[in-house]
Amino acid sequence: MRSCKPLLVMLALMGLSACAQAQKMAPGLWEMSMNLNGNAEQQAALAQAQAQMAKLPPEQRKMMQDMMAKQGVSIGAGGTANGIRYCLGKEQAERGEPPQDKDGRCKRDSLERSGATTRFKFSCSNPPSSGSGEFTLVSDKAYTMKMVVEQSGQGRPQRMEMQQQGKWLGADCGNLKPRN
Repeated sequence: MRSCKPLLVMLALMGLSACAQAQKMAPGLWEMSMNLNGNAEQQAALAQAQAQMAKLPPEQRKMMQDMMAKQGVSIGAGGTANGIRYCLGKEQAERGEPPQDKDGRCKRDSLERSGATTRFKFSCSNPPSSGSGEFTLVSDKAYTMKMVVEQSGQGRPQRMEMQQQGKWLGADCGNLKPRN
């Protein structure tokens, strides 16, 4: 499960961007907050990862933040899954195209749109997992998303549920570059 958090962040960005195709999200700086629910082992692993991120020496933390900023993502203080910022470029917003998984680990299996709500299913190869979600664009500057991810870990099935809220912070992305 130690690779779960980066996978969830990637899936969240992929999911919300895929859903933005039908509705238009405002270009600029966005912030998403997530609530994750899983079994006790998953919760403990996430808490441990957050604690390790918080304990990194300042220079290592800055290196990680800079590396993530190049990918268009910024994680809030303490390395928690809340307060993840990303830049949605003007061209991306106009095209409505989702960022592609550069490693080819995840693919969208289905996508259904109805009004401001989009339902989707996906599967990933590393770690092997699958899931589904529902994205609702409340306005061009706010959204909600629910997602369920299932995978095998430690020889048994594991399920994680995620609720996400996103809000537009402004047109200026600062030092964050738009995600590809």
